[in-house]
Amino acid sequence: MSALQITWFWLIFLLLTVYAVLDGFDLGSGFWYLFAKWDRDKRTILNSIGPFWDGNEVWLLTGAGSIFAAFPHVYATVFSGFYLPFMLIIFSFILRAVSIEFRNKIESSAWQNFWGLCFSVGSIVPTFLFGVAAGNIMRGLPLNEYMGYTGNFIFLLNPFALLIGFLSLAAFATHAATYLVIRIKGEIISMARSWVVKSWRFYIVLFIITFMVIYYTQPRLFQNYFDSPILWIVPAATFSSIMKIWAFQRKGWEIKSFIASVFSIIGLMIMFALAIFPNTVPAINDAGLSLTIANSSSSELTLKTMLIIALIGMPFVVGYTAWIYYKFSGRVGAEDEY
Repeated sequence: MSALQITWFWLIFLLLTVYAVLDGFDLGSGFWYLFAKWDRDKRTILNSIGPFWDGNEVWLLTGAGSIFAAFPHVYATVFSGFYLPFMLIIFSFILRAVSIEFRNKIESSAWQNFWGLCFSVGSIVPTFLFGVAAGNIMRGLPLNEYMGYTGNFIFLLNPFALLIGFLSLAAFATHAATYLVIRIKGEIISMARSWVVKSWRFYIVLFIITFMVIYYTQPRLFQNYFDSPILWIVPAATFSSIMKIWAFQRKGWEIKSFIASVFSIIGLMIMFALAIFPNTVPAINDAGLSLTIANSSSSELTLKTMLIIALIGMPFVVGYTAWIYYKFSGRVGAEDEY
């Protein structure tokens, strides 16, 4: 492994982590949209993510593009093996975008209910499938000597991957609830506070169950922790962050609760990266067929060139994101349209 290969491995995870943190709360908001009772509350939820949701997805595109440039074999293997789930994710994103734009075009309850349902489905499906994809990569995929996926769609729906999918849904739902508490105004705030409690309970329970399942059934995912015991601080800090979500919320420290949720997602992403490193796509049938940082990357020249381009381009993306969040900061209600 070269320094450039390792750098790109962690840079890609950084991009995907930023995406999970930013798009996590607006995808999770689609889950809570289902539980909003009144139209004004539904409008408030949509308005709370109105200026941000499309910009947040830029980070996903950047991450996927970086995988293509830095680890083309990973891109080819994963995107071909997960073709149907990824097509469902893309379709869901399209459905979600259309529903956000179309919902308020006609003052009709039937029209708004239909597009509201589409918004929720388009938010929940990607959240769950992202977790399922991560679970399958952690568990390992059946690969051949040509780095090709040899399984089928049913193989991807294994209990371990589904468990990670539900953990992803619980994490994003909790993240969204903590976001809504500090973002919205009106009577819906009390409802959002109750959502934090409800989703947090599932989040902490699923985290503990997932940790125990991995420890007892997939111990190889902890190999890096056994080799470097200091890394155990990562799952410990992640668990602590999840616990503090409710602790801060109970004391009325709502911004701190949201920040704790942010750190919990960062912790989950780091745990994911440490679980597979130095592999990029582990092979479940033969460890020797696994895609690693070394055998799945582009040439050193390509990695160096792309790193220079990334260092030049990323400040613009960061600057744009920061400006948008600053420009549209503050609480919103049903009357605020974007």
